[in-house]
Amino acid sequence: MTQPLSNPQKRGNSAPFHSILFDESEAGTDIGGREAPEFFTDLNLDQIVASMTAGRDEYNLKPFFYTPLSRVETINYRYDILRDLVNPALFGHIRSFAQEMRTMRGHLAQADKLHYKYQKERWFLDAADVYCGAVNRLTRDVTLTDLRSRGFLAFREYLTSYTESGDFASLVAETQKLTSDLSGVRYSLHIEGSRIKVGRYDSEPDYGADVMRTFEKFKQGAAREYRFKSSSAPDMNHVEAAVLDLVAQLYSGIFSSLDEYCSRHRGYLDSTIGAFDREVQFYVACLEHIERFKPAGLLFCYPTVTDRSKEVYGREVFDLALANKLLRENAPVVTNDFYLRDPERILVVSGPNQGGKTTFARTLGQLHYLGSIGCPVPGREARLFLFDRLFTHFEREEDIRNLSSKLEDDLLRIHQILEGATPNSILIMNESFVSTTLSDAVFLSKQVMQQIVQRDMLCVSVTFLDELASLGETTVSMVSTVDPQDPALRTFKIVRRPADGLAYAVAIAEKYRLTYDSVKGRITS
Repeated sequence: MTQPLSNPQKRGNSAPFHSILFDESEAGTDIGGREAPEFFTDLNLDQIVASMTAGRDEYNLKPFFYTPLSRVETINYRYDILRDLVNPALFGHIRSFAQEMRTMRGHLAQADKLHYKYQKERWFLDAADVYCGAVNRLTRDVTLTDLRSRGFLAFREYLTSYTESGDFASLVAETQKLTSDLSGVRYSLHIEGSRIKVGRYDSEPDYGADVMRTFEKFKQGAAREYRFKSSSAPDMNHVEAAVLDLVAQLYSGIFSSLDEYCSRHRGYLDSTIGAFDREVQFYVACLEHIERFKPAGLLFCYPTVTDRSKEVYGREVFDLALANKLLRENAPVVTNDFYLRDPERILVVSGPNQGGKTTFARTLGQLHYLGSIGCPVPGREARLFLFDRLFTHFEREEDIRNLSSKLEDDLLRIHQILEGATPNSILIMNESFVSTTLSDAVFLSKQVMQQIVQRDMLCVSVTFLDELASLGETTVSMVSTVDPQDPALRTFKIVRRPADGLAYAVAIAEKYRLTYDSVKGRITS
């Protein structure tokens, strides 16, 4: 018996409100059926979104996380709403409203499962009653809350207008009256053999007390207690349904009103409020997710997102997917800093293997994507660029079903990326062209870098080729560092300095016992 949402456009006195997720500039964005972007797996964003939306399947939130925004204004619209929701009082009101709406949906779902008319209608009535109470309480709560964001202020105005409308007032009044009338229904059963007679209750005496007094004199000591469990299944059996039909005949006026009520208020759920109930869970999911990182001292911020300047930076940023895993293992999380100043566009990250280079590249990709959907980002402070498209070029496992070579596949993928890229795109590359010779890898990488420079794109390139770090004024070298006392130990800190390959060379020499002392020891032994 779940019914379609009503159309808010029919309410002429409603205050203008579009969406708690999309402001006027992006209202009506079609996100139905959105799938995860192609780069999600490379950046481990699929893990982040799965963690954020866990336990919220009923809201189908993932399409919201799959939809980057195209305007800075909409991103700031979301950040202002998040700042309002940091208020524990407002956050509690939203959670209470969500629970009541969940109860309402449960009643509607139960009504759909039932078979008997009047039982279905009563569950529908209870659902509407829960809805009326939830909306009235939320209106009262947000009225008493200090709000600053355009989104919540507009929604509060909409709620006030909606609850003061004649349609809603009529729904509340009819729901309360019908609930009261049904609670006043009293009837008696006369059971004789297999026959049941149903009549109006006429203040017949309760013979239970008389029976207890009669048998009291036969009582000897403590009586054994016989308890049994009655069925708690919500569905009625055929006998109960037949009794209810007879009761409905006795109180035909009330049950006729119930029929009319269910028909008239079939679409009682306001579509704007229904959409709000779903959309606001995007913010709840974000805020509840970042709470788990606070005990570890990890910070989140609302970044400055711009579509004008490519001077980006981040302080104490970290890979959110990796941090989630490390916290479960009680392991420390390493943070890093970065910045680009005009005319710098490309971060070339080199250094020893397993030193955190790929994690650092993923971090920058995650930051820019999370910023593009208006989520808080992991870090103390950040300034990010609003991209039109985000690309990744990570090493792929060779597919035996693919007749092309691994190198050919790499070249085809980078060609497609460069064909679709614009000056407003971002590219994250991770050890491209490792399947070819060193000289070929240097040649191909330089050609690709030239194309990136010509397009004035932002790029992060993880590479084993130190030559790429000094191609020109647009490239910046960053190096993953090792412990000065023990070059085999990684610090996972990525610092801005020229690539020299020395740390990597020392680590390799240590690993294969090729240091001066090791070689000397083997010669003299």
